[in-house]
Amino acid sequence: MSELPVIDIAPLTTADPGRVPDEIEAACRDSGFFYVSGHGVPPELVERLDTAARRFFALPEDVKNEISMDRGGRAWRGFFPVGGELTSGRPDLKEGLYFGAELPPCDLPLHGPNLFPEQVPALREAVLEYLDTMTGVAQTVMSGIALSLGLDRDYFRDTCTADPTILFRIFHYPPSTPDADSWGVGEHTDYGLLTLLLQDDNAGLQVHTPGGWVEAPPIPGTFVCNIGDMLDKLTGGAYRSTPHRVRNLSGHERLSFPFFFDPGWDSEVPPLPYTPGTRPRWDGQDLRAFTGPYGAYLLSKVSKVFPALSDDVL
Repeated sequence: MSELPVIDIAPLTTADPGRVPDEIEAACRDSGFFYVSGHGVPPELVERLDTAARRFFALPEDVKNEISMDRGGRAWRGFFPVGGELTSGRPDLKEGLYFGAELPPCDLPLHGPNLFPEQVPALREAVLEYLDTMTGVAQTVMSGIALSLGLDRDYFRDTCTADPTILFRIFHYPPSTPDADSWGVGEHTDYGLLTLLLQDDNAGLQVHTPGGWVEAPPIPGTFVCNIGDMLDKLTGGAYRSTPHRVRNLSGHERLSFPFFFDPGWDSEVPPLPYTPGTRPRWDGQDLRAFTGPYGAYLLSKVSKVFPALSDDVL
């Protein structure tokens, strides 16, 4: 069992949310992480997504590279190999796929069509259905966060998430060994408002709580939810954007499916006026120092993840 709480969000879809906002507030103030149950995501959708992803990652490297990220251009979509993504300047021990909202080609960075493999046609249908479904789940969680802050439940939907920035990843972690340089993902915080993480049956996620590093193992039928830097900024540090990392010591291949729910591209994210800062950040950054639209902030971050591709986006 995990030390992180499990919160049933089903009451948030009713007129009476009960104690769910209080539970969310306690989790956000403590560690910024909790599990979400009662979300209504069909198990068969999760199974189809997992099966199609495994089929893709079993393909030869040259076939996977047919949809490599350097072919996605400014849309920033596609496949990257093991070691192709950096966290805090260090290569991660994982390969993965980048997706976002399916849009027509355009000049706006991080917007446009996704790249899907011809060899696994089921992946396209599963990913696009999953994006739509998880957008609804994220809006529900954000309504609970709004209530936990004493705001109207539609506060975020009416301000910065009416047209949210949607990013989705599928990560494949090979088995690792417990040496210092074998992190699947190094220590980091997430950029945006909210992350909803689907895990397979293999553990690996670790969260830095006030009591130290703890495991966040998979719990069937749940998502791991964590708040990102923009919600930390909004609340003046009252709600924690918490460092986390991944090391796959299960002895098996591990898949994870992080769904990132962020403010709209042109939305500004000023701090709420009545939430004073409560603590310094782990990395010394002052999130309040950034002003401007969320899209500009996001570009400044993602350009460091794939520096070789940054010219395609900036």
